[in-house]
Amino acid sequence: MSEAIIQTERLQLYELSDQSQEDIAFVRRLLNEPSFLENIGDRGVRDLEDARAYILKGPMISYRANGFGLYRMQTRQGGQTVGMCGLVNRPALEDMDLGYALLPEFCGHGYAVEAGAAVLADARERLGLERIVAIVDPRNAGSIRVLEKLDFRFEKMVQLTPDDVTLKLFASGPPR
Repeated sequence: MSEAIIQTERLQLYELSDQSQEDIAFVRRLLNEPSFLENIGDRGVRDLEDARAYILKGPMISYRANGFGLYRMQTRQGGQTVGMCGLVNRPALEDMDLGYALLPEFCGHGYAVEAGAAVLADARERLGLERIVAIVDPRNAGSIRVLEKLDFRFEKMVQLTPDDVTLKLFASGPPR
């Protein structure tokens, strides 16, 4: 197994790999969870080959191009994969976007806050990023609570594309 990119008290964050059957199965499951589809959106991942393509064309390209991406979150004790967390470089946003999603059975245990704080620290220390944003569906109260615990503040409503849903944009760091 590869070395953890980020470690916290309870978690280790690893790069996703299109060569890992565990990563591929995890991505297929996570991206088809009702909570993911409702709160984040349908990424068109239906089978293992779609999941492999998602990893290859998303996170793996981001690791090479940006030095960051979405990471698989795994518990340090027991090695359970609980979700993913990391930064996304979205063309429609001026700043890097903190993203996270957990498998339902791991929600409510503080993992998103713990991983989010570690990703933010890494972004500031290793990448030199002062400002990070996060976008969230206004109905996703749980995700908004996570952002507030991470000291993000609401700034404005945004649409990533003209026909997209309107999202809340939160920011951490200096205002624009």
